Amino acid sequence: MQRVLTLLLLCLGLSVLGPARAETGWWQTDWKYRKPLTIDAGPQGAGLGAGAGRMPVLVRLHTGNFAFDGVAEGGKDLRFIAADGRTVLNHQVEQYDADLGIALIWVDVPAVNPTAQTVWMYYGNPKAPASGNGQLVFDPDYTAVYHFAGKGAPAQDTTAYANHASGTFTPLDGAVIGRGAQLAGTPLQLPATPALAVPAGGPLTVSAWVKPAQAGPVQTVYVRRDGAHGLLLGVDNGVPFVQVDQTRSAPVPALASGQWSHLALTADATGVVLYVGGREAARVAAPLPALAGPAQVGADVASPEAGALLPPAQPFIGAVDEVRVSKVARPAGLLRAEALSQGAASRLTAFGPDEQNAGVSHFGFILKAMPVDAWVVVIVLALMLLLSWTIMLAKGRYFGRMARANAAFAAQYQQVAGQPAAALQDRARTGALGEDVRQASSLWRLYAIAMDELGGRQAHAHGLGAAALAAIRAAMDAEVIRENTRMSQRMNWLSTTIEGAPYVGLFGTVIGIMLVFAVAAMAGAVDINSVAPGMAAALLCTAAGLGVAIPALFGYNWLAARAEAIGADMAVFVDEFSARLAEEYDAAGATPPVLHPVRA
Repeated sequence: MQRVLTLLLLCLGLSVLGPARAETGWWQTDWKYRKPLTIDAGPQGAGLGAGAGRMPVLVRLHTGNFAFDGVAEGGKDLRFIAADGRTVLNHQVEQYDADLGIALIWVDVPAVNPTAQTVWMYYGNPKAPASGNGQLVFDPDYTAVYHFAGKGAPAQDTTAYANHASGTFTPLDGAVIGRGAQLAGTPLQLPATPALAVPAGGPLTVSAWVKPAQAGPVQTVYVRRDGAHGLLLGVDNGVPFVQVDQTRSAPVPALASGQWSHLALTADATGVVLYVGGREAARVAAPLPALAGPAQVGADVASPEAGALLPPAQPFIGAVDEVRVSKVARPAGLLRAEALSQGAASRLTAFGPDEQNAGVSHFGFILKAMPVDAWVVVIVLALMLLLSWTIMLAKGRYFGRMARANAAFAAQYQQVAGQPAAALQDRARTGALGEDVRQASSLWRLYAIAMDELGGRQAHAHGLGAAALAAIRAAMDAEVIRENTRMSQRMNWLSTTIEGAPYVGLFGTVIGIMLVFAVAAMAGAVDINSVAPGMAAALLCTAAGLGVAIPALFGYNWLAARAEAIGADMAVFVDEFSARLAEEYDAAGATPPVLHPVRA
């Protein structure tokens, strides 16, 4: 029976833990809907051929993949959660227009690899505050990022460096990413801030989407001058090139007329590399000179000191979009990913069906947020709980059965008061003292031991001496000790559970909190939505430890009290029966009758 009880408790525990772990719960129950986004850089997706690392991924929503129903005004309730279901990914809403059915959102994905990964987009919480922040989406090595999302306003830098450009442009709807800038000879001037300064031979990355309106000689896409030195990214009669002072890259195929093309350059101590469409097109084996002056986009404002090192270039006639400047040389994989994923035909992101929250309790939300280390601690505590409850239930049944049998024996014992001590033997043989009593009663076992000891001394026809009575009492005392030992078996596990379970839970809490802060620091997210679920899951370990220890404490005290009561009954019976034997078989008179074995 005890084995069956243990098996049932184990199955119950696994049935509780199993679904809780396997359930794909909601990130937060205040959000009614979510949509899975699959980011796949592998052959079935964008086909990048290599990982891009950390990357702002463009999520392009339209009526073909999203209904725009249930979203708060301006998309302020949009949240993006990593595949683990807990980590909040930073995002920036560049454009959101539910009436037109279009939205452009940049999501900071920590690692874009050939292996597909899922990002959950949550929406449907009208009370949620806006949380989009471009300063967190683009890593600190981006020194300027221009979306041109404003209508006629100066180009705003979305990074934390606030390198806003001066100069006007004509907003262009329907650019490669939402709204772009139409240029017609007026430059967009970037400020000469320390964040944009480049040391001699230093790293740099510049990228932009361009759409030439007409071919012309040496048109300026991006130029940076400092005294007689300079760097120029341009288009010469449709042919993209990069030039450092007087050194220009070799000719490459011309850009397709009237189409958007992605141009980029990277620089390091070995020279400058030109990328067209995300692929390396040409190299210039000349490192950059020191560049601390202002930079221009779309036109060249040559300084008087320019001289012949870098002659003035012509304005760029056409459109530009998504201009970025970095103070590091970005890897080729990232530039390839940008070129392939930011266009309308991108295959990097696939959209799954929308899901509605069926209702998840707060406790279920905490279980979903638990990391692997917390589950290990909870499983250990669950095993401790199952074992302690098995012991308590088995001990409770054992003590209950013994107490009832002792009560039945005591009633029979009282009925033969004043009769010979062997009278209970007759009742046992006639069935008045049931088999269950003789099997479970510790008092009956003491009585049987004493009568067996008397039976072995039938040759003493002149009564029992003090030594014989002492021997009989010693035999009963030995059985009392053995019974107390049986009652205390496995009770030490309960005391271990009482003292150890809270510390096991506390250990899981400490580890969980450490991981929460470490992950938040690595992801650059310190808002309450990213920290609170992990903290709650960590604290659950302590609660689980207390939940294991508290019942064990109550059960231990209750069982100890019952064991003490049974031990007291045995001690009283030994004293009482020893006195009765001494009175009945004293050395002065009585002769012991012939006794029969009485052990059951």
